[in-house]
Amino acid sequence: MLTIWKKGSFPFSRWDLVSKMFPNRREVHTAPCHDEKKLKRVSYEDILKATNWFSLVHTISSTCIGSVYVGRFKSDKSLVAIKVFNLNEPGGYESYLIECEVLRSTRHRNIMRHVTLCSTLDSQNHECNALIFEVMVNGSLEAWLHSEQHNGILDKVLSFGQRIRIAADVAFALDYAHNELTPPLIHCDLKPNNVLLDDDMTARLSDFGSAKFLSPGLVIPKSLHDVGGTIGYVAPEYRMGCEISVGGDVYSFGVLLLELLTGKRPTDDMFVDGLSLCKFCESKFPDRVAEILDPHMSHEEHQGCAEGWIQRYIVPLVALGLSCTVESPKDRTGMKDVCAKLSDIRASFL
Repeated sequence: MLTIWKKGSFPFSRWDLVSKMFPNRREVHTAPCHDEKKLKRVSYEDILKATNWFSLVHTISSTCIGSVYVGRFKSDKSLVAIKVFNLNEPGGYESYLIECEVLRSTRHRNIMRHVTLCSTLDSQNHECNALIFEVMVNGSLEAWLHSEQHNGILDKVLSFGQRIRIAADVAFALDYAHNELTPPLIHCDLKPNNVLLDDDMTARLSDFGSAKFLSPGLVIPKSLHDVGGTIGYVAPEYRMGCEISVGGDVYSFGVLLLELLTGKRPTDDMFVDGLSLCKFCESKFPDRVAEILDPHMSHEEHQGCAEGWIQRYIVPLVALGLSCTVESPKDRTGMKDVCAKLSDIRASFL
C-alpha cells in the first residue's frame, strides 16, 4: 500500500502549507480501545467535507491502490490523516483488512494508532473503506534523512541523539510485534518511509498493509510480490522463496539502523558491482567507521573527544546493524537483544 507513510512522505514544504491551511491544529486523542463498536464512525460525507471533496491541496500521496489526505472533521475540528483504499485494485481490500486486524490487535506507543474508521457506500453506491489516523506533523524519517529541501538548515537535520532515540523506538515496536503478540506479527515492509515522527520526534511504525501474522497456516511466499517489502530493505532469503519470519524484519531494521548512521539509502548509486550498504559498512568496521558517518549528523557535544565518541557509540551501533543483516536469519540478533543493546547505548549517551 503506497501511502503517506510509505512512499509519499511529508515533504517539509507541504507541511508548511498544511500549517497555513490549519493554523489552530489540535492534538487528536486516540480512542480508548480498538473495539470497532466503540469507535466513533464517520460517514462518506464527513470524509468528503474534511478533504474538500478529495482536493489536490489536501492530498499527501496518491497511487492506484489508495490515497492519503489531510483534513479536519467538522464535529471536533481535529486535524487527521485519512487513508482511503482503492478497492477496485488488486490488493486494495486485502491491505485494508490486514491494517484493520493489526490496529485491533496492537496497542503500543511506537505503533501508529487509528482514531476511527469509515466503512460505508459512496455517492455511487460503491464500497468505501478508510482509516483515520493522528497526523504526524514531523513527517517521515525518509524526509528527514534524505529530503533535499532542508538545504542544511540545522533544525531539519537529525542529531545523533535523535537518531538513537528513533532507532530505539522502532526496535521497541518490532520487539512488541514479534514477542508480545500471539501469533507474532511481521511488518514485512520496514523502511524510513514507514517510520513517522510525532510532535516530539517520537517514532511510530506505520503502514501494515503488507504485514503477516505468523500463524501455522501461513503460506510460504512464491515471490517477492507475495511478501511485500521494498528493494534494499527486504531480507535476502525472501528472494529465494523462503518462509516469512521475524528474521526478515530484523534484517530490514539492520539496514535502517545503518542508514540512520550513514545517511545513505541501500539503493544509493554508489552501491554497484556487488557493493551494498551492509558490505560498505563492514569494510570500514571497526577501525575506519568514522568514514561512513552521515556528514550532516550533528554531535557537537562530543567534538572535543571524537575518537572516544566513535568507540563508545558508533562502533557498537555499526556492530549491531551488521549483526542484524547477516545472511542467515537464524544468526541475526533478535529484537529483544537489539532493544537491550540500544537502551544501554541510549542511556549512556543521553
